[in-house]
Amino acid sequence: MVGTAVDGRDAYNQVVELRPDVVLMDIRMPGIDGVAGSELILRHVPDTKVLILTTFDDAELILQALEKGVQGYLLKDLPSEAIVSAIHTVYNGGTVLQPDITAMLLREMKKMADRDPDMTRPLPPDTPDALASLTDREKEVLALLGQGFNNKEMAEALTITEGTVKNHVSNLIAKLELRDRTQAAVYAVRHSI
Repeated sequence: MVGTAVDGRDAYNQVVELRPDVVLMDIRMPGIDGVAGSELILRHVPDTKVLILTTFDDAELILQALEKGVQGYLLKDLPSEAIVSAIHTVYNGGTVLQPDITAMLLREMKKMADRDPDMTRPLPPDTPDALASLTDREKEVLALLGQGFNNKEMAEALTITEGTVKNHVSNLIAKLELRDRTQAAVYAVRHSI
């Protein structure tokens, strides 16, 4: 640990000064909250990775954080070993969504889709073509990303190598014009893939 902060602005200032590899960020803080703080960090210090660690499991907060580009979202009730493992995963370029969070997001997205099918499908004009350009395997990988799978878990589920999974992830991110695998996971959840 190289520093602590009292709010999102302080976290941003600490990141600019200390340049950590991974930031553990809470959501609710006085002043600038964790979502806004994460956005500042990821916009201005893009090599830093942000992992949300909080007690709040509100779907809207989670989606806001993921849309800003955070690499993971965990609840503080996880055992410390799981948190350390998540930090390593994020540090190594992966994303982490606690399984409970993924399940809750999927339930919430289904409820939203049931209320208003267009709400969860705000597709830009070129997205249907982009989605159609994905191979069947890329669509499978995208669906697993939306369920919170990491590369190793996807490789095992699809009986392919982790390297092949990484290639599929890179390809689908490029085809969908997304920033990273976290956005791909959000995309999959939002579009019920």
